[in-house]
Parts: sequence; structure tokens; C-alpha cells
Amino acid sequence: MNEELEPQGTESSEDFEEQLRELLAEDANAIRPAPVPYPTIRRRGTVERRRRVAAAGAALVTLAAMPVGAYALAGGDAGRDTVASTPSVNATPRTSATPTPTPSASPSGPARPATEGQLLDGITFGHAVGGLQKCLAYAQSPTGGPPDRFHTDLGAAEDYRIILAMNSTGDSNAPGNGVYIVAVKEQPKQTRLICNIKDGEAKGLNTSVGSDDPPGAGPVVADINGGKLYQQSFIDRGNWKLPFRWGVIGTVKPSVARVTVSYGGATSQAALDHGWFVASGVLNQQVTVAPRIKGYGADGKLVYDSDKDKNYEKRLP
Repeated sequence: MNEELEPQGTESSEDFEEQLRELLAEDANAIRPAPVPYPTIRRRGTVERRRRVAAAGAALVTLAAMPVGAYALAGGDAGRDTVASTPSVNATPRTSATPTPTPSASPSGPARPATEGQLLDGITFGHAVGGLQKCLAYAQSPTGGPPDRFHTDLGAAEDYRIILAMNSTGDSNAPGNGVYIVAVKEQPKQTRLICNIKDGEAKGLNTSVGSDDPPGAGPVVADINGGKLYQQSFIDRGNWKLPFRWGVIGTVKPSVARVTVSYGGATSQAALDHGWFVASGVLNQQVTVAPRIKGYGADGKLVYDSDKDKNYEKRLP
């Protein structure tokens, strides 16, 4: 019998190949990476960017809050390698606070009188100081001051003590009312000046340098040129302008504890001011007799009486 025989296993081979292809396809799917999770990556990236932006913003706030002169630490070591931070070129410069000015020290000036009663007729200490300064400038003036022989350096205002300031009454010899300023200093020589201020300018100056004490002087000595403070011009004798503000000045020894001055029927208690006595009052009547001066010791005993002083002029000219 001539029957054609088909090779054995033919159907099995095709099945095997089909199964092999299926297996390979399954393996390929198993080996292929899973799809990239783009939504997850995008979400994580967004979160990371926000975190970085927040951190950068916090750093900028910190830098803005730091003063220009702040110091940055290198390497995190606070005890080494410190440098001053440099501001950005584009940064707006900070305006440094203007320091509160320290009150300057009060300028030196003449010493005040020992008592407020030595500043009379509403004249303040400031006005008296201004008057003294004008008097000293007047002393140096080559045109308006005293004669050339008096053009000496009388020193600065702060060298003096003002012992009297009072109104002055004009008379026939020197018309016009004004203000008298009396000041003294002890170094380098005892100096006393009497200056008359009129219309805000020094118009007359009398100075005494060195002691005026006459030989055998007592414990109280009236100023030899102080008469201008308690009398008007002899031209107007018997016709003085009243009421009249007067003053008497002089020196006292340390043993003198009290001085009184009587003038025109009234008695005034003098102020004792660093070796000087200063008395004042208001005259309401015509007089021909000079003020009478008395000095007392600490025990109250009379130690000086101008009526018994041969060097004291007792009557007015």
C-alpha cells in the first residue's frame, strides 16, 4: 500500500512555535519597564520648587533685616575669620541716625556777685555780663576808649567778678541815663573797673589796677574813685535829679564781719563779696555830706568809722 505518511510531530511543532511566540511575548511584556508616572513626578517637582522658593524668601528677609555693619561668620566658627559684610552695589544705602548733639559745656564767664541784691533795678546777670564785655572792648578801642595811657589789656570777662550793677542817672556833665557795671579781679593784679553803659554802648570807663589802700589804711577802705557811684556832677550841686540810685564800694579785711553805709538819712547793710563791700540805696533828698561807712568785727564791735578816717573825703564837692 502506497499511503503517504505525514511526518510525525508536525502539528506538535506548530503548536510548540505558537506557544513559544506567546511565551516570548509574555517575557517581553515582563521585561518592558512600566510607564513613567509623570503626574507623580510633576507633583513632587512642584512641591520641591515651592520649598526652595520659601527657603530663598526666608533668606532674603534675614539679609534685609541684618544691619550694614553686621558680621558674617566664615565656616560657622564664631571665634575666627570674621569679615564685615559688603552691601550690594544696587542696595539702597541706609541713612545713619543723626547723633543727638551733646550739650556743649556752658561758656566760661565772669563770676556772679555774692548776693542777688547786688544786681539792682531789674538788671539781670546776663545783661551785666554783656555790659562788662562791652566795657572791656571799649578799653581796647583806639578811638572811643579812654586816653592812650589807659589802653592796657584788662583781661577777659571770665577773669572778673561782677559785684554791682545798677542804673545811672545823667547829669549836666554826662547827660543821659544808663547802667553802671562794677567788676573786679584779683589776678595777676587786683583790678577794679566802673563802666557806664548808655544806649547799649560803653560811654565811660574808670579802672584801678593795684591796691589803692593809703598808708596806714584801716580794715575798711572806700574806693578812691567810687564817688561817681553816689554823687552827681558838682555843676548840679543842690539840684540833683531825684530819686537817685546810689552805690558805695570798697575793700575790707577778713576781720570785718559787717559793714553799714548811711546816706541821706537812711542806712543800708552792705554785702561782703570776696574782700569787697557793696552798698546801695535810693536817695530822695538833696545832700552835701558823703556816705558814712562803718565796719564791725565778728564780736559786733565797731572797728572802722569813716568820720574818723583822715583819708576819707567826708563832704561832697
